[in-house]
Amino acid sequence: MSGHSKWSTIKHKKGAADAKRGKVFSKLAKAITSAARQGGGNPDMNLKLQYAIESAKAENMPKDNIDRAIQKGTGALSADTILYECLYEGYGTSGVAVMAEILTDNKNRTAAEIRKVFERSGGNLGESGCVAWMFQQKGLIAVDSGEIEEDELMTLVLDAGCDDLHVEDGKYEIDCEVKDYNNVKKVLEGEGIKIESSEISWVPSTLIELDEAKGRKIIVLMERLENHDDVQNVYANFSLPEGFLAEL
Repeated sequence: MSGHSKWSTIKHKKGAADAKRGKVFSKLAKAITSAARQGGGNPDMNLKLQYAIESAKAENMPKDNIDRAIQKGTGALSADTILYECLYEGYGTSGVAVMAEILTDNKNRTAAEIRKVFERSGGNLGESGCVAWMFQQKGLIAVDSGEIEEDELMTLVLDAGCDDLHVEDGKYEIDCEVKDYNNVKKVLEGEGIKIESSEISWVPSTLIELDEAKGRKIIVLMERLENHDDVQNVYANFSLPEGFLAEL
């Protein structure tokens, strides 16, 4: 997605044949349970839960797993643990700003483990707020450019609350405020326009251009963080050369 250093695209393509489906489902279930505990089990009244369910469905998580995770969050089923939400911030190599969204049952253990991941990868875990000021939380929606003419799409999404629309890699990429995210999606769905992907993401205000050698180092950090059981999402402000992106 735009402004997201293409990390979403990279990880989705690299993980397309990922055999670690159990770990993916476990993370998704934790996100659903936490969202339901905070805002209730009705996704129509709980945007965080709605987004967590959409993410689970996008990974083909079985409906029974989704329902069970919601029931744990609302107390209809006994939950094994209490989950805490955290946002860890730090720096990777070349001064790249990195943020990791965490769901954990033990903040002390997770903080120590994430600190070690940063240090092993040539970075360092920072204090709260050290890099968050470089990011803005936004809704990001992608639509295939063959679905609709650009001018027509622009008219639809601007009225719904779109901040920006541009074309990249054969897709329209729509940026909007989090409060308008649902509305933009409903307008697209109401017009029968297929949404290829959608997410609520931390988008960096500026990007650090990396060469291939430095890019490989930051990718190692991103993958190690993504592979940690307590990490839900990772965001960073780097950009990679087109040739290296194609290789990845």
